[in-house]
Amino acid sequence: MSGQSIEEWTPATKLGKLVKEGKITSIYEIFAQNFLIKEPEIVDVLLPDLKHEIVEVNLVQKQTDAGEMSRFRVTVAVGNEDGVVGIGIGKARQTRAAIEAAIRDAKLNIMPIKRGCGSWECSCGEPHSVPYKVSGKSGSVEITLLPAPRGVGLVAGDVAKIVLRLAGIKDVWTRTRGQTKTSLNFALATFDALSKISTFKR
Repeated sequence: MSGQSIEEWTPATKLGKLVKEGKITSIYEIFAQNFLIKEPEIVDVLLPDLKHEIVEVNLVQKQTDAGEMSRFRVTVAVGNEDGVVGIGIGKARQTRAAIEAAIRDAKLNIMPIKRGCGSWECSCGEPHSVPYKVSGKSGSVEITLLPAPRGVGLVAGDVAKIVLRLAGIKDVWTRTRGQTKTSLNFALATFDALSKISTFKR
């Protein structure tokens, strides 16, 4: 958590106060009660072992009245590798500030997902894959996640692998269509597919 410790954090929302006071102790309680996470510190408290990985760093140029302005756009995935995942986008003039903004955004977008063993070839009962076939889309990119038996690994493009690994998916087959070289859309399409197997529906 950048800039301040949990002790110094002054919650600005009802949910934040409940978390800081220890009245909510699980990220799953938040989704069960349909709360919206508006403070990334809530996630810092409830998921201290959350990992993040940079999906893409892009230099974006914009024409303004004062001339051309360059900013970095960073896409980040976060997850606990155990059923919780999020995607965030941040923009800033410095890379580090853009990364921090993307991490904050990803924490606000996290969701718990349902894992399972949906492969007829495996039926081990362990939550190592997706429970059933599911598809997601963003822009021109479409991805379909298919249950795979244990030991197959993540048969997916590099960007999808990051999101799936952080979500705690260990084995999966994928089919893709569209411009998968567009990392942002590829990540968002994968996240969209996972949202279809979210434990809680908003």
